[in-house]
Amino acid sequence: MDNFAAIDFETANQHASSVCSVGVVVVRNGIVTDSFYSLIQPEPNYYIYWCQRVHGLTHADTGSAPVFPEVWAQIEPLIQGLPLVAHNKRFDENCLRAVFRCYGMTYPDYPFLCTLQASKAALKGLPDHKLDTVAAACGFDLTRHHHALADAQACAAIAMQLL
Repeated sequence: MDNFAAIDFETANQHASSVCSVGVVVVRNGIVTDSFYSLIQPEPNYYIYWCQRVHGLTHADTGSAPVFPEVWAQIEPLIQGLPLVAHNKRFDENCLRAVFRCYGMTYPDYPFLCTLQASKAALKGLPDHKLDTVAAACGFDLTRHHHALADAQACAAIAMQLL
């Protein structure tokens, strides 16, 4: 697959709409042409311990961050006409749909592909198919796992090999 946008969200709490950061990597003609990262004020705006433990973000990080519609206004032109790719698309697509609903935005029904599913089909014998494991198997060094942009970069590298 030569043209797509890899996307990754981190959430603040158990609500799918509570996206607190997003990373996007745009691939055109098999080359990374753009990337985007932003913190986001989550909705609802509170953090739970387990989410903080995963990604390290807190209310102090996102207290003055823009709300999702402002961030999406910057992302939308970058990804126009491209399918979205995520590692475990179920999570990221659910987040995107939930935050669109939360803000009363019309969801454009983005096509989503999944590198997790692709890795399970193509990479047999791995101990698991977590993003960092699959990234390593594809030769990508994911040193900042659970940073939305780093995860989107890893997803893009996997997608270029497996999709």
